[in-house]
Amino acid sequence: MLWKMIKIAKGDEKAPLVFKNANIVNVFTNEIIEGDVAVYNGKIVGIGEYSGQEEVDLKGKYLSPAFIDGHVHIESSMVTPAQFAKAIVPRGVTTIIADPHEIANVKGLDGIRYILEESEDLPLDVYVMLPSCVPATPFENSGAVLQAEDLKELMEEERVLGLGEMMNYPGVVNGDKWVLEKLTLFKDHVIDGHGPVIKDKELNAYVVGGIDTEHECSTVEEMMDRLRLGMYIHIRQGSAARNLPELIKAVDKDNLRRCIFCTDDKHPSDLLKDGSIDHNIRLAIKAGVDPIDCIKMASLNAAECYGLRGKGAIAPGYVADMVVVDNLEDFNILEVYKAGELMGKDNKALFQLENRDNILMKNTVNIKEVEVKDLQIELKGNRANIIKLLPHNLVTEKVEREVLVEDGKFKPSDDILKVAVVERHNKTGNIGLALVEGFGLKNGAIASTVAHDSHNIIVIGDNDKDMILAIKELQRVGGGITLISKGEVMDTLPLTIAGLMSEEPLDRVNDKLDQMLEKAYDELGVNEYIEPFMTLSFIALPVIPDIKVTDMGLFDVSEFKFIDLSL
Repeated sequence: MLWKMIKIAKGDEKAPLVFKNANIVNVFTNEIIEGDVAVYNGKIVGIGEYSGQEEVDLKGKYLSPAFIDGHVHIESSMVTPAQFAKAIVPRGVTTIIADPHEIANVKGLDGIRYILEESEDLPLDVYVMLPSCVPATPFENSGAVLQAEDLKELMEEERVLGLGEMMNYPGVVNGDKWVLEKLTLFKDHVIDGHGPVIKDKELNAYVVGGIDTEHECSTVEEMMDRLRLGMYIHIRQGSAARNLPELIKAVDKDNLRRCIFCTDDKHPSDLLKDGSIDHNIRLAIKAGVDPIDCIKMASLNAAECYGLRGKGAIAPGYVADMVVVDNLEDFNILEVYKAGELMGKDNKALFQLENRDNILMKNTVNIKEVEVKDLQIELKGNRANIIKLLPHNLVTEKVEREVLVEDGKFKPSDDILKVAVVERHNKTGNIGLALVEGFGLKNGAIASTVAHDSHNIIVIGDNDKDMILAIKELQRVGGGITLISKGEVMDTLPLTIAGLMSEEPLDRVNDKLDQMLEKAYDELGVNEYIEPFMTLSFIALPVIPDIKVTDMGLFDVSEFKFIDLSL
């Protein structure tokens, strides 16, 4: 095969496929080169003037290397890897670096294997970073606990690249035994970071621990601190966190080779409306960054960071993953080629995929019977610690409020509701209770099995009976999101795969979510300044300030300890 490639490259033989009359984006020299691209057996063999057995005349359109998402959780799309591929490949993304820590927190190694198996033979190259923090903290109960010894089983898999985001940054800098074992095991691999608040000597210690990348920067100062220490920076534009507009201000010719684009978590509506990494590119171009530099951050930089030889550029010997673009200002994706085969056109997938039935990923809601008495909140007085929601923000504020109390028990009011986290993996019976301000719900309850990162059931409501019904409905369907009002199920989105993902296509999942959002706002009166399902899912994550609730109780993130509801 090699001799055949050489002969075609020399022009001694016709190439099976040639892209004619292209404006080729060269990410090595920041040039646009007019010419042809010859392809053999899925690889580029020549750039210049070629004739082929099959020729695609691009008529001066731009030919770019396809894009790489440097850090993404497939589970956040709420669909299977196959359905996810159908959504992002037509947008120009042909490679992703996936961190399956969501499903691993539910199903452990079997969850990671599910992602690896379901992503085989897709027109999308799915590489995996093994989750480093299952569970994210010791302050919650997840469906699995993965230590270094467990991860050894999968680290030699062909598509496993390294260790996923190290959220336990206190464990790194304080020398936690279990954390150090994982870092040592993966010392010759890429290790992704997640340390948004550390700086100075603690940041040095974090990097010495082997952390190579960071996707949690929200300020230019944080970004520059990490770039100076040799880290790669993922410039993120997802659904929950949208850091690109701020971080892109700091990108220049001197530091851009250490910058990568990622989406992290992107929900169905945003994928369908904006796209994937193509959206990052368009935003960066509008911010004034050289379009070729934007493409470089979306391709070559990520390939080099993760050691993906032969990816990220249009050059001889590279995989023919390429994107046809109308121009470098609007950056509309016209066609997408995976290993030389047309897989997407005008944002539509040109391939069909079927989900495989995996019984191991189903029936993951395992709870003890929950009764009204289990949701009662007893208070010592009428003042309590409250989780205050902030508009369009996953960060919460710890506040003290006077609340309504009857017979020593909390009574919901117009603006202060009850939230419960019910352990759903091992029937422990654990239920954490808290009070939330700013959600705005009336006459009902909302519940979900998407509750980062341990993904227990989380339910919020203004009355216990509807909250109980919401829990039972999720138990009935095997996980998902549900709306309850006045003793009746308004609507439910089943997420039968680990309580996180649907087997339906992305557009159907999105349509159902849109219908449920409309009901949540119009009929349940949810505050218009929050997205109810996303907000609810992050109320249980004890690594985002200031105050959260897990199945073990109310947790002060700043103090890193549990606190009482009562003052």
